[in-house]
Amino acid sequence: MKKTQPGLPSERQILDFIASADTPVGKREIARAFALSAQEKIALKARLKDMADQGLIDHQGRAFHQMGGLPKVTVLRVIDVSDDGTVWAVPERWEAEGVPPPKLRVRDRKRGALGIGDRLLARTEEAGQGWIAHPMKQLARGEELILGVLREEGGRLWLQGVEKKERREFAVTDTGGAAPGDLVLAEKAGRGPRFTARVTERLGDPFAPRSFSMIAVHKHGIPHVFAPETIAEAHEVARQALGDEREDLRHLPIVAIDPADARDHDDAVWATADDDPANEGGWRAAVAIADVSFYVRPGSALDREARARGNSVYFPDRVVPMLPEELSADICSLKAGEDRAALVCHLQIGKAGALKSFRFARAVVRIRANIAYEEAQAAIDAAEARHDPRTSPLRKQGPQADEAPPPAQAPSFRWDDALVEDALEPLWACWRALDRARRKRAPLELDLPERRVVLDEKGRILSVAPRERLDAHRLIEDYMIAANVAAAKALEAKKAPVMYRDHEPPAREKLVALKEYLKTHGLDFALGQVIRPATFNAILDKVAESDSRPQIMEQVLRSQTQAYYAPANTGHFGLALGSYAHFTSPIRRYADLIVHRSLVSAYRLGEGGLSESEAAAMERIGESISMLERRAMEAERETIDRYVAVYLAEHVGQVLQTRITGVQSFGFFATVEGVGGDGLVSARDLGREYFRYDEAARALVGEETGTRYESGQKLELRLVEANPVSGALRFELVEGGAPPPRARVIKRRGRPANIRHQGRRR
Repeated sequence: MKKTQPGLPSERQILDFIASADTPVGKREIARAFALSAQEKIALKARLKDMADQGLIDHQGRAFHQMGGLPKVTVLRVIDVSDDGTVWAVPERWEAEGVPPPKLRVRDRKRGALGIGDRLLARTEEAGQGWIAHPMKQLARGEELILGVLREEGGRLWLQGVEKKERREFAVTDTGGAAPGDLVLAEKAGRGPRFTARVTERLGDPFAPRSFSMIAVHKHGIPHVFAPETIAEAHEVARQALGDEREDLRHLPIVAIDPADARDHDDAVWATADDDPANEGGWRAAVAIADVSFYVRPGSALDREARARGNSVYFPDRVVPMLPEELSADICSLKAGEDRAALVCHLQIGKAGALKSFRFARAVVRIRANIAYEEAQAAIDAAEARHDPRTSPLRKQGPQADEAPPPAQAPSFRWDDALVEDALEPLWACWRALDRARRKRAPLELDLPERRVVLDEKGRILSVAPRERLDAHRLIEDYMIAANVAAAKALEAKKAPVMYRDHEPPAREKLVALKEYLKTHGLDFALGQVIRPATFNAILDKVAESDSRPQIMEQVLRSQTQAYYAPANTGHFGLALGSYAHFTSPIRRYADLIVHRSLVSAYRLGEGGLSESEAAAMERIGESISMLERRAMEAERETIDRYVAVYLAEHVGQVLQTRITGVQSFGFFATVEGVGGDGLVSARDLGREYFRYDEAARALVGEETGTRYESGQKLELRLVEANPVSGALRFELVEGGAPPPRARVIKRRGRPANIRHQGRRR
């Protein structure tokens, strides 16, 4: 055991000592290592308890380990045995909130001795980027659950997992009352290759409306039911008075502009011309954000559950909120005509859009109107048409060009002239200044369409299409960015903790790969230059009218790093900003709640500020919520894919317009134009010709004919299969491919359950 300097160790010293120890560490080992006196041992006991309360450490028996880390010796449960015999296990006891348990590779000395569900006592060792488990003793068996759908074949029932990559099917030994076609949770058991499954819970019909989001919830382990004490606490805090110390902004015509299908409203905006002579031609603006920190206090049941969730998860048919609905959709949501608690960022913006000054205050606001993006855009377009029909984007062409037409689509929101004049027109005028500053800053401009699934009241799909991108979207984005920058700079000025939204520049190896790819399109990319977002914008400008623009944009996106949360500032490369923090969505992001609490503490705005334990645990919290954000994004993306597969199931056998989105040695992936969803065309379905994979060009090239299939290429493909449960699609070439498959209806319990299409089995 490593010896250290004597004296009561700090929290950091204790954590470092635990991490560096080769054997389990208890209070006795820490006391011996730091040569503590009897009095210091008493203080050590108190410090260890404080660290456990803060979530910095946990213990198993008498041995401590860092929270989010692994004990030196622990009980593991086998969750998978790969085809090559590699055994994978996870800790049986894992209480790090929001942090997924690590997967350990088990050194199975007797190959094949361990199977799924087996439990073992093992010594753990961190090796490189992963963990290795050295078995010490095998324990009584446990269980491992898999989410899948039952199907019948050859008189037997089989379980097919919902994972796209899950190619194995498991023979079902006990149906648990479930029938073919049901979505179930089942225990995996046995040893490869003879794995079996026993159904433990029937979840229902996976093809029923509103089922696809619940598949993602179960698959990713997303908490979707609040504990009774959390609901009770939300009910209690929702009734507390707003207090008399708040700035009263109820006279301002503040508006909330959100998607038409928004479930919550946590931001609202206002702007007016600045009457300060020192800021001639400039603007004053206010970004009002729901004051969630007033209701959700550190250490409360609400706070613990919010941190464990990390963020809200948005599906086409439902939202899994970070906070109970009484807060997220009601008392914290900025609703028109209701007095609401807000944390307001007051901004002074120069004529050219520069942020000149800012301040933060707790306030009470009364939102003038909740407006959808499309409605706000229609209102401002109509106003501009009245002011100057010649410059309006809605003006008619031809002889009657001077007439001001009504909006192309009559919105459901009926605005009055006063609202447009007092609220929307000043907002747009100030935004044009912000937009000029944004253009000068030159952030990364990637025009990546977002798919929107529209459902009817029964949850059936009406349409799948890209969301329209309007100036109204850009306006809200730029106000939110300005407030986020102000929050980061304000906390820096106070030397207060900041939960930054970091986005680092691309790694060199990715830039090298991008350079090789761009070379195949005749584009130069110098690695020696200083890489800025504008560098990539210049590349995209060169191919603005080219058919290759989508694929080049996709490769530029793939060269970027992933954004994350951390208390250390590395800047935001994509936005071309030196300091950036998320402040504007505390209803749905825990990172924003942390920033709010830090502002409350730094500016002495009352109760609900950042606690000392939170300030000490910022790095760990950042890692946790970054991971939970990735989990939510994956769940949302997979659910959209499932809805797209349902939407396209009616088109199986048809020839569709597609674009290649990715190429690998085993084939290429294509997406349906205007709809989305990725489907595979296997290399073995490309005919008898041998295709060579050109890694630099991301292309498959025919050895004899030179036929190329490359990323971004448009082509007609026949849709062979659409699997709504996994969200997977499969295509084949129109020429030289197999004839269209015949569709057959699989009936369950005397009624059509879904349509499946028979093709070649892979």
